[in-house]
Amino acid sequence: MVNLGNDWDNILADEWRKPYYILLRNFLKEEYKTKTIYPNMHNIFNALKYTPFEKVKAVIIGQDPYHGPGQAHGLCFSVQKGVDIPPSLQNIYKELANDVGFKHPGHGYLVDWAKQGVLMLNTVLTVRAGAAASHRRMGWEIFTDTVISKLNEKQTPVVFLLWGKPAAEKAAKITNPLHLKLEAPHPSPLSAHRGFLGSKHFSKANEFLVKNGIEPINWQIGD
Repeated sequence: MVNLGNDWDNILADEWRKPYYILLRNFLKEEYKTKTIYPNMHNIFNALKYTPFEKVKAVIIGQDPYHGPGQAHGLCFSVQKGVDIPPSLQNIYKELANDVGFKHPGHGYLVDWAKQGVLMLNTVLTVRAGAAASHRRMGWEIFTDTVISKLNEKQTPVVFLLWGKPAAEKAAKITNPLHLKLEAPHPSPLSAHRGFLGSKHFSKANEFLVKNGIEPINWQIGD
């Protein structure tokens, strides 16, 4: 049984017993035993551990974790301190600078956002070293669909930032008119210039929160 240490434990209590999750868990046990898998198994659910359901006011949906050494730690787009900032995150920082005057913090550790109520959720929560998308279609998509469906039921407004195709596929789960969906291409160098850069999603998210009487997000990250 997974212990998240906050209100997600009650909300997701039934999930751990479902057949798809039992299959996924057995698959992961074997993968972690026989291969190098990211993130560390203790960090898989960090997005949910750092950001309780009750506190969620924004959701950033990524794809699968970074697959290089020391990068992934359970929050989409975030890397651990001391690790080179990946190109996608560099583009996120570039858009933040243009949109809200963000100053580069010199690292890519985004926990400050998670602690303010930004749920930073990949669509798939694990990956083999050096093999992007290697854990797709093993059950994680069902799990993250459930998380998003639960958030859709939330009776306080939430802004969803959906970047790229896997994130856009989750948009159908967000039907509650209380919430806002902001969609753009993925911030990867392959697609960022097609509409991610210049999207102003960070200021739009805060405008929506303020309009709904919710404390805006301080997008600036500490050193």
